[in-house]
Amino acid sequence: MPDPLHILIAEDEVLAAMALEDFLTFKGFRVTVAANGVEALERYANERVHALVTDLRMPRMDGQTLIREIRERDATLPVVVMTGYLTQDSDLKHERWKPLEIFSKPVNPRTICNTLHRMLGLPQEA
Repeated sequence: MPDPLHILIAEDEVLAAMALEDFLTFKGFRVTVAANGVEALERYANERVHALVTDLRMPRMDGQTLIREIRERDATLPVVVMTGYLTQDSDLKHERWKPLEIFSKPVNPRTICNTLHRMLGLPQEA
């Protein structure tokens, strides 16, 4: 049996992070949660990650900076952004950030899971 795909979640809202972690773990992913961008970047540097799920507004390092730092190391890592603060002119919508999907909070964990399945080339759930 292959190792489960590893999802890194960067989210400072503890309940939101726990709910998403529980759902993705139940769906067969290995999940690591970081409370901010600095912690997420440290985890990314030390562990193989298959996708990043991040908030934009976090202490110590925001999500956009985190994505920029990770993109310098891996331009193809799938990224899912969940935020309550997205503006229409966000730089994240630029082609250079792809593969990236953006969702406004609150986001159903099933939506995140289905998006990860699609981005990672996994079979979609019924």
